[in-house]
Amino acid sequence: MSHFTKTIRSISNPETMSEPTEPSAPTRRLTAKLGRLNPFRSSKRSKEDEDEEDIGEDIDDTTVAGGGHSAFDHTRHDLMVSDAIKSFLARQGVLPSKDDPEGLATLLDQRMVIPPASVFDRSHPLTEYFISSSHNTYLRAHQLYGKSDADAYRTILTAGARCVEIDAWDNPDDPSEPKVTHGYTLVSNVPFREVCEVIRNFVDYETSAGAAAAPILLSLENHCNPNGQLRLVQIMKEVFGDRLLSKAVREKGHEEQSESDPESHVRLEELGNKIAVIVEYHLPGEIDTSDSSSDSSSDEEEEAKKEREEYKARKRETEAAIIIPELEELGVYAQSVKPGDDSWYAGEGVLRNRPHHHLINISEAGLARHATDDVNTAAIQWHNSKHLMRVFPKGTRISSRNLSPVPFWALGAQILALNWQRFDASMQLNDALFAGTTGYVLKPAHLQHSGGGRLVKTKKRLRLHVAGASDVPVPKGRDSVLKPYVTVSLVQKDGTSLKQSKRKQKTSGYKKHGLRSALATLHSSEESPAETDPIWDETLEWEFEDDELVFLRIFIKSDDSFASNPILAVTAVRVLYVVQREWGFLRMLDLKGHETGCTLLVRFEIEDL
Repeated sequence: MSHFTKTIRSISNPETMSEPTEPSAPTRRLTAKLGRLNPFRSSKRSKEDEDEEDIGEDIDDTTVAGGGHSAFDHTRHDLMVSDAIKSFLARQGVLPSKDDPEGLATLLDQRMVIPPASVFDRSHPLTEYFISSSHNTYLRAHQLYGKSDADAYRTILTAGARCVEIDAWDNPDDPSEPKVTHGYTLVSNVPFREVCEVIRNFVDYETSAGAAAAPILLSLENHCNPNGQLRLVQIMKEVFGDRLLSKAVREKGHEEQSESDPESHVRLEELGNKIAVIVEYHLPGEIDTSDSSSDSSSDEEEEAKKEREEYKARKRETEAAIIIPELEELGVYAQSVKPGDDSWYAGEGVLRNRPHHHLINISEAGLARHATDDVNTAAIQWHNSKHLMRVFPKGTRISSRNLSPVPFWALGAQILALNWQRFDASMQLNDALFAGTTGYVLKPAHLQHSGGGRLVKTKKRLRLHVAGASDVPVPKGRDSVLKPYVTVSLVQKDGTSLKQSKRKQKTSGYKKHGLRSALATLHSSEESPAETDPIWDETLEWEFEDDELVFLRIFIKSDDSFASNPILAVTAVRVLYVVQREWGFLRMLDLKGHETGCTLLVRFEIEDL
């Protein structure tokens, strides 16, 4: 665990969680059915979710990855470098000899992933940034019968999230203290106040530690009656104090109050480290895009379909709560709307009956029904250069599976509400986008309003030279020999569709030999390295059209006979951030997002075609 993680964990020790409120008989029957749903039994997966490497394990309090901190939170002393790699570096002329600890230490200090200065520019309107974001942040596991935990906010904020979700409900046992939970399910609950205290303590720690200022956005999903809403406002003001953004940062009458100039939206640098609330705003005729029948996969089991539809029917019985003025006023720069038409992007792109700073809150499936061609896609990108958008997972993702983020970033959507419960493919890509940042990344120029929406793609060639690895982790209980290899997928938006393309290359499997031949890369008298310190010395190559949202997912796996090949270590990088033409080390993670101490020696080369 990093020093930062240890310290932030010690700030607050949450009280024991409150027990779930006793549900009504119909709700008990419904949640009992949902509780019997096992998303891991032999159900089929839709083709869009098929990815043999989209497996992750549940995160825990020592997880560092997910929000961009994984490549920057440890020192060279945490990393291992094998003798074979030292010899390789000496032969390449990178080190004068294999016995050069100072040169090796310098090399370990050099990062292979360095975001360009432009992505740190804080002078742009808030709408021109990608924001590291979490969905159902309070959940520790499954969406229907997982555990709510206030401490999950500390874990996820520490890992780099800057937009977190709070589902607030009335508490029949104590109307003065609303609760946070996932309604109509078997999920437990925690006090709203306790969640706010954890967030406040995190902000205070970052401020005292001198961390770069980065506002925390609270996506507040309100299910409370007017009295409960008033309590939400009072508790936030009590707990957050002057940390809470409760009014515009500029004086009334400033150009910010006019939509005639998109640059009038508040700039990131003006928000400092404030806590800003995203408040729901109910439009006439709004629709809940998460409840569309087209969210359902044709491959979904009939039993699962039936029970999920019962859940949605029960959910629809509850009318949207009317937002009281006191709560509405806290949505200073973001009022979340679910539009019932396409006026927000079609024609002149003016949302009917809109609040001042509207945020389109839409499911991945709902957005896919709008982004059907190049014209609509361009219009949505243009809208998102001026206004905020939050995309959340479709209703079938009850097991906390994630949407594929790259196509939605390519639409300019600022907030992708990802399930951080496990370190899966989407969380690996999220970690790559926000690597080394404060959780805010400036969009590519063509997705900014000043960029005019014009993208001139350039064709490029990427070569990834893979030398070898050190200290490859061995799965617990493994009694067979490893045969490690590296497999790399280049990930980007798939043409005009809202899917990701994945083009994979891999090295050969490494097998230890007793003595290497005279032609081997090591001296002939040396025994070849152990399976945990493999040498490949191979080059992988891709050609691609660059839109600045191109990623590599890199795995070390074992080529096992008669079994699926296990993932031993993983990392992901945004191609825009990689350091070129120099040998250096990538730090490898496990499937929980933990540091492993394993390093992969690589060199990147990128050229225009």
